[in-house]
Amino acid sequence: MINIQHALDKPLTWGDKNFHTWNYEMREQFDTKVFKVMLDAGFTCPNRDGSIAKGGCTFCSARGSGDFAGSRRDDLVTQFNTIRDRQHLKWPNAKYIGYFQAYTNTYAPVETLRDYFEVILEQPGVVGLSIATRPDCLPDDVIDYLAELNERTYLWVEMGLQTVHESTSQLINRAHDTACYLDAVKRLRERNIRICTHIIYGLPQETHEMMLETGRQVAKMDVQGIKIHLLHLMRKTPMVKQYEAGLLRFLEQDEYIKLIVDTLEFLPPEMIVHRLTGDAPRDLLIGPMWSMRKWEVLNGIDRELRRRNTWQGKLWVQGG
Repeated sequence: MINIQHALDKPLTWGDKNFHTWNYEMREQFDTKVFKVMLDAGFTCPNRDGSIAKGGCTFCSARGSGDFAGSRRDDLVTQFNTIRDRQHLKWPNAKYIGYFQAYTNTYAPVETLRDYFEVILEQPGVVGLSIATRPDCLPDDVIDYLAELNERTYLWVEMGLQTVHESTSQLINRAHDTACYLDAVKRLRERNIRICTHIIYGLPQETHEMMLETGRQVAKMDVQGIKIHLLHLMRKTPMVKQYEAGLLRFLEQDEYIKLIVDTLEFLPPEMIVHRLTGDAPRDLLIGPMWSMRKWEVLNGIDRELRRRNTWQGKLWVQGG
């Protein structure tokens, strides 16, 4: 176990990494490789259908950020088996977490959610669920059901914050504010449900310091995991018009790597890093094109950590 008391003055490692990786945590929890099986259950989003807003977040693709999930033309078991079998070529002895990724996966009556989630829990080798949603789509009865699931399986709720800056949230049509997010965190944590917060670096008109401020505020939240995404500009998204209007510039690869390492330094050591970059379909990606070299980016982060002789939590101050 990591001794958090010495986080500031003693180098920390998680296996061969200087940050608390998802892979490390899963091997600690389950003593084997665990991978997420990405699913599209056919949900929509209140930011698309008009119940909260229309058009969706300006960065969001037509597939609701589930571009690598299974096809919604297939039932969930077929999706699960297809993606599982593909991953098994690389990890034949792995276990699985069913990842309800596309759109807003608590935006339905509890009876519907129960049908979808339970069928994946029944699949052989499944050790848990990860459910992506919005903070404004967690009514009390849904949280009650999530709390029930949390007693039976290894559960994560993944929520997109993206930024703590209200000016950016309005610009990207997020349609909720940071206060809404914090309220959702409070209500989930009252039921001891694990939370993974998603943030995006490279959003329109955000400075280096604004991005780091989002990371700093997440570091202080009662959340157990974080995903840091590089902004990908994709064709046929509303953000294309913002890009054409000069509201967006692409981060450089070195700039992004340094932002990530700066952020890791002030994250608490126990916070699990689910992701440090991301993918976009090549045929949809407008930029930054260097993001297609995912392993080059990840290796660059490792090198920068070693160059600085730093690690996750080095600058973290408990309660700060």
